Amino acid sequence: MDLILWRHAEAEDSAPDMERALTAKGRKQAKKMAGWLKPRLPQDIRILVSPTKRTLQTADALGLDFSTLEEIAPGASSRSLINASHWPQGEHSVLIVGHQPTLGKVAALLLGEQDASWNIKKGAVWWFTSRSPFSSNKCVLRAVVSPDIL
Repeated sequence: MDLILWRHAEAEDSAPDMERALTAKGRKQAKKMAGWLKPRLPQDIRILVSPTKRTLQTADALGLDFSTLEEIAPGASSRSLINASHWPQGEHSVLIVGHQPTLGKVAALLLGEQDASWNIKKGAVWWFTSRSPFSSNKCVLRAVVSPDIL
């Protein structure tokens, strides 16, 4: 099973938080990353997206169907995000479009850092593959891609 974490692209600095839209730069970041990601995604991928405007706009760049989940909204716990993905026992690979610091905490947790939080750049993707469906500690970080290198 693959678990792909995609942080939303650059968004406006405005309030309310749930309504912050992507900037022009953010729309370009989302388009670049979607162009890299789409041909590499497994056909049976489940795409889960936070209900904020900026994550919805980021996910829209893929042009694929997705589900919106409150459980991965800003402030979600890393455990909530992992539970929503069914990592690592799920039948399908999952792409989650979400937020910092939750995504950074999940990335650190998957690689054995229990109390760490790593910085995932805006618009970047971290792609994990499970080595064993029975342990969340048995995974490989396959790729880290940021829109500024595409």
